[in-house]
Amino acid sequence: MNKQNLFPYLLLFIQPIFMASNLIVARGGVEFIPPISLAFWRWFFVFLILLSFTFFSIKREIRIIKKEIWKLLFLGSMGCGVCGAFPFIAGKTTTIINMGIIYTSSPIFIIIISSLFFGEKINKLKIFGLVSCLVGVLIIIIKGDILLLFNLTFNQGDLWMLGAAIGWALYSIFLFYWKSDLDVFPRFTIISLGGIISLLPFYLLEEIYFVQTQFDSNFYFWVLFAAISPGIIAFALYTLTQQKLGASVTGFTLYLFTVYGAFYGIFLFDENLENYHYLGTVLVFFGIYLVKRKVDNEQKA
Repeated sequence: MNKQNLFPYLLLFIQPIFMASNLIVARGGVEFIPPISLAFWRWFFVFLILLSFTFFSIKREIRIIKKEIWKLLFLGSMGCGVCGAFPFIAGKTTTIINMGIIYTSSPIFIIIISSLFFGEKINKLKIFGLVSCLVGVLIIIIKGDILLLFNLTFNQGDLWMLGAAIGWALYSIFLFYWKSDLDVFPRFTIISLGGIISLLPFYLLEEIYFVQTQFDSNFYFWVLFAAISPGIIAFALYTLTQQKLGASVTGFTLYLFTVYGAFYGIFLFDENLENYHYLGTVLVFFGIYLVKRKVDNEQKA
C-alpha cells in the first residue's frame, strides 16, 4: 500500500482526535462559560469562518438555498442546536468517559428512527444488537447500580448526553435522506446558521434569567477552540475521509471517538474507569457489531 492509499486510513485515527475534543470543551469550557452560551457562540464563529470561504458560492446558489432552507434549518437545530448544547449541559454533571460511551449509542438510534420513519426493516439479529446497546448505555447511566433504576435517580448529565445521541441520529438520518444540490461546505455554512437561530432564544433566556456570559480571555479561548477543533477541522477531515473510504468505513471514527474521549477524561480531568464502564462498553460495541454485520450482509446480497 503506497502513501497515497494509506493516508485516508490514517485519517480514521486522526479525525476522532479533533471530534472527541468536543468532550474537553464540554468538561472544561463550561467551568468558564454557560453551556448554551458556549454552544451559541461556538456555532456563531463557525458560521463566520465558513462564510468567509463560501460567501460567493452561497451567493451563486441562493435559489437552491431558498428551496432547501427549512430542511437546512432543521438539520442545524439537530446537529448544531441539540448536539451543540446538550453535551455542554451534560458536562457540568457527568464525566467525559460517560459522555463518550453514551454518544456511541447514536448508530442504534439511527436504526430505530430509520425503521419508524423510513420503513427500514429490523430483524431478530438487529433487535438483539439494539437491546445489547441499550442495556450497555443503561448500565453506564445507572452506574451499574440497579437501585438507581428503581429509584429513578439518574445522573442528569448522562440523560442530556443520551438526548444528544438521539439528536445526532436525527441529524445523520435526514442529512442522508434529504439529498441536496448544494456543495458540502456551503451547505454546512447554512446548517451552522440554523444552529445559531435554534440556540438564540435559549441563549437569551440563559443570559436574562440564569447566568450572564463573561466575555474575557477564557471565553475567546474556549469558544474558538470549540469552533475550530471539534467544529471545522473535525468536519473537514470527516468529509475528506468519507470521500476516500465511503460512509460505512468512516463510521468507525465514532468508536475511536469513545476511546479518545476516555483518554482525555483520564489524563486531563483525572477521571477513572469503573467496572460498569467496561461492561457497558462491551455491550454497546457488541450490539453495534451485530447490527453492522447484518447491514453489511444485506448490502452484499
